[in-house]
Amino acid sequence: MKELLTRSLSGFFYILILLLSIFISRYTFIGVFLVFGIIAISEFQKLIYLKNKRLYLIFITLIVLLNLYQDTLYLYAILPVLIFTIITELFLVKDLFTIRIIPMFEKRKYFTSIFYLISCIVFTTLIPNYTGEYQPLIIAGAFLITWVNDTFAYLVGKNLGKNKLLERISPKKTIEGFIGGLIFSLLAGYLIAIFSDILSIEIWLIISIIMSIFGTLGDLIQSKFKRQAGVKDSGTIMPGHGGIYDRLDSIIFASPFLYAFLQILKHVS
Repeated sequence: MKELLTRSLSGFFYILILLLSIFISRYTFIGVFLVFGIIAISEFQKLIYLKNKRLYLIFITLIVLLNLYQDTLYLYAILPVLIFTIITELFLVKDLFTIRIIPMFEKRKYFTSIFYLISCIVFTTLIPNYTGEYQPLIIAGAFLITWVNDTFAYLVGKNLGKNKLLERISPKKTIEGFIGGLIFSLLAGYLIAIFSDILSIEIWLIISIIMSIFGTLGDLIQSKFKRQAGVKDSGTIMPGHGGIYDRLDSIIFASPFLYAFLQILKHVS
């Protein structure tokens, strides 16, 4: 009972801090994610047995410059980083399904830290301002859809799951749970579209698919990193939940794909 209460309280305060930061202003959101990012980088470095303070400097530089000069730097910095990030993530997806252990030799540790974790966190902060005008509901909606997906994937999988999704990485995840999470994510996206005045129903449904599929892949990839490191959680900062990286693994992995989709939408509409 005490453990459940602790888990509930830490989860509540995490969501409260996150949502308040999103809706107060663009800069409070960036500020909170700057702190979250520094913690997540520390947790990730422990998982891959890396110690490099320069990664924090790279992260701070990217999150500040790319947010302050999003329009100016789009072609010369943001787009190249986005391409490298998506390529890196697709290689991680390939490794997830094709090999038992993700090879993390020294150079790949740095490359993965920058073009997986760091850049993914930065793109999460760029999403609500992709048009040049801060739209907090877009990133709040993406978080909500991710939480709905995780919750109902767990509930459906626990009660109806029979076929394992990727047993060697995450024994509790099932195909039925994944489908249940996707269906309820679509419902969440539909409801967000109905009760908000930004983006159409069709676009929110596509966002739901992106967050569900890539969020699940992000969770599995993080589980693989933890399994390789021989740990249950990436950190202990959130009692009952683990680390910040544990809480953000799904949303940050999906964010570059969501940002790319929104940019395509912006340029073709």
